[in-house]
Amino acid sequence: MKGLQGKLIFGFILAFAVFIGLGIYADFRVMLRLLQGFRWMLLPVILSLTIFNYALRFSKWHYYLRQIGVKNLSWWADLRVYVGGFAFSLTPGKVGELVRLSWLKNLADVHPAKTAPVAVAERLTDGMAMVLIALLSGFIYPQYWPVLLSIGVILLGAVIVIQFRSLALWMLNLGEKILLVSKIIHHLHTLYESAYELLGWRNLLVAVGLGTTAWLSQGVAFYLVLLGLGVSPSPDMLILAIFILAFSTVAGGASGVPGGLGVTEGGLTGMLILLAALPADLAATATLLIRFCTMWLGVTLGLAVVLVWRKFLFGEQA
Repeated sequence: MKGLQGKLIFGFILAFAVFIGLGIYADFRVMLRLLQGFRWMLLPVILSLTIFNYALRFSKWHYYLRQIGVKNLSWWADLRVYVGGFAFSLTPGKVGELVRLSWLKNLADVHPAKTAPVAVAERLTDGMAMVLIALLSGFIYPQYWPVLLSIGVILLGAVIVIQFRSLALWMLNLGEKILLVSKIIHHLHTLYESAYELLGWRNLLVAVGLGTTAWLSQGVAFYLVLLGLGVSPSPDMLILAIFILAFSTVAGGASGVPGGLGVTEGGLTGMLILLAALPADLAATATLLIRFCTMWLGVTLGLAVVLVWRKFLFGEQA
């Protein structure tokens, strides 16, 4: 836990640096004036879209747990596990969110080798959903296709390899002959069987469908942020907002930087300037607003869950 706390503190420091950097780049005073003129009546709708995103992603997580046989955990207990994991979103590659596996072991007595594929499949299908959204909404920007297609091929390739059962079992059988691997081969078999079940085509379609709907809602939220700052409404701007958010989120996730910090903000701001022809101060303000209404909302909810239900999640010794 101490290691996670250190990574989390580093994430907060990096976030503060990104905030200062954007403020210097765009001019804090101009950004403050833009915030004062923001149509705050849109904020509840924007936050509701983010909560809708979380609800769909939790539904996918809970569905996945049921698919691998974890049925002794109520949805309310699982909801606290899932939302509590958001507290660790600022760790490199969001690896801190894997603390959920430890909580599941405490609450449902299920080994992390069985539940680890749930965390991996959740991230993988979210990535596939966002790549799909970015490709469909950004078809008129072919300069971005190579990056999106490369990431998409890697994600789809991982699914195909896992579904190539004979190859996977051959590799596991080979591992039994290696001393260090043979000691954990039982857990590796458990891990693979869970992954194989979760990434079957039926489950994959369900997960990517939920993920696509969830992340489309975030694109709409970003569009409302732009409208709140005075950008003229139009179907083209809606599609562009969805594309920019999806592409920047994919880039931030692929970077492995804590919370995608710096990479996601840079993508959002830069693409608003380049593709939407918005002034730098407005682009930076929109970036900060959508990040506070998405990532930072999640971190805040996660920290609240961890603080309120600490003993429930970590055990009586916490």
